Amino acid sequence: MNNFPVLSLITFLPLVGAAMIFVMVQGKDPEDIARRSRWMALFTSGITFLISLVLWIDFDRSTADFQFVETMTWFPGLNISYHMGVDGISVLFVLLSTFLTPICILASWESIKDRVKEYMIAFLILETMMVGMFSALDFVLFYVFFEGVLIPMFIIIGVWGHGERRVYAAFKFFLYTLLGSVLMLLALLVLYLQAGTTDIPTLMQTPLASSLQIWLWLAMFASFAVKIPMWPVHTWLPDAHVQAPTAGSVILAGVLLKMGGYGFLRFSIPILPEATETLTPLIYVLSAVAIVYTSLVALAQPNMKKLIAYSSIAHMGFVTIGMFTLTMAGVTGSIVQMLSHGIVSAALFLCVGVVYDRLHTLEISRYGGLVHNMPKYAAVFMVFMLASVGLPGTSGFVGEFMILIGTFQVNTWVAVFAATGLILGAAYMLYLYRRVVFGKLTKDDVKAMPDLNARELAIFVPMILIVIWLGIYPSSFTDITDASVINLIENYQQALADADGVDVAAQ
Repeated sequence: MNNFPVLSLITFLPLVGAAMIFVMVQGKDPEDIARRSRWMALFTSGITFLISLVLWIDFDRSTADFQFVETMTWFPGLNISYHMGVDGISVLFVLLSTFLTPICILASWESIKDRVKEYMIAFLILETMMVGMFSALDFVLFYVFFEGVLIPMFIIIGVWGHGERRVYAAFKFFLYTLLGSVLMLLALLVLYLQAGTTDIPTLMQTPLASSLQIWLWLAMFASFAVKIPMWPVHTWLPDAHVQAPTAGSVILAGVLLKMGGYGFLRFSIPILPEATETLTPLIYVLSAVAIVYTSLVALAQPNMKKLIAYSSIAHMGFVTIGMFTLTMAGVTGSIVQMLSHGIVSAALFLCVGVVYDRLHTLEISRYGGLVHNMPKYAAVFMVFMLASVGLPGTSGFVGEFMILIGTFQVNTWVAVFAATGLILGAAYMLYLYRRVVFGKLTKDDVKAMPDLNARELAIFVPMILIVIWLGIYPSSFTDITDASVINLIENYQQALADADGVDVAAQ
């Protein structure tokens, strides 16, 4: 399959599906248009996911080289090419994107009733942008996909959001992320002028002056930190989650937050190693503050979506600490934690969406006693709540445990602050679960809420299986990442050693 353009197929098949919906789904009956749009979007995203499994099956776990590589001249005069490929770090995020998209289509089956055709087109375009971003091996191509994600998500929040402030939240999301990305564009231009190319593997081998690295690192940091998001540039996320439709929150938490972490692993660390070494304490401080502060804020939230949104910021704080330890356990743990969070946080927002579709409120105080009339829902919610807490045997435990091991190896105090997040995380998630699921069932409208139907179970069952699979057999995932992580760390250490040698020679 390495000779077949499988990455281009996975990337652009959703775009083809969106075009087919736009052209073929016509008529005067809104119900017929909505029904056909849903089925075509589900079929397209489902086929895309099945094709993407080729990446898992045919991936060579013994090498750190980029695989399924495709190269085509794009701008020959500027030495910019259409260059696609995946390694052990990016391939799992491609799979995460293709897995969550059909989940989102199913989750929107009944809740989205207006402009269904346009909604499905927006989601398929979003899938193309996400897959393309994780597959791009040219910085310009990466930037096109990276920015392209903003447009469909902006529209999804602003048009189909269910809050009164959805337009405000959409603009806040767009402006925050765009401002950071403009600085990254400046860094891209400087790198191009320095190296004469935007090819990412070539840039990884290009030595840069230490002082220049600092400025480039800070410019990229502005973009990636907003995407994660890190404290204090996190304020757009709770607003976006609360106002977004359920499926919008799923993609936002499941995939879009990983764009920043992936950017650090793909650009900041390998291309700018000296700056990374110098500015790692900044990452530690901001991440530790994020873990403690946002966990405390989550404890005080009366809104379910806001609570889970703040918990996402705390979990991503673990991720940034882990990857900047530059230890095998820390970096691998950060990747596993991103994958776990991608599934678990997405599932938690889906759990919120289930009760919101029935009662149309996100206020925690409006619920209570759901275990009595929704026992299936209570069991499903419990699995993902415990995974978020980091219960052994679930995916949440593996990533957090590895990150703490890696952090203890380099900085005990940072590890101590990170560990407090585990305690606070258990506090706010158990508190949420107790208020929503347990207690007396006294409210008549809550009593009338039906349990999970077949469509909702079809959404949750595969997610539960992945959470348990990753928790019990993590090596099936880490086998894919090991070679690339080892290569990343070795190249980083070699670059620092070479820089030290140059400094000694200069003296």
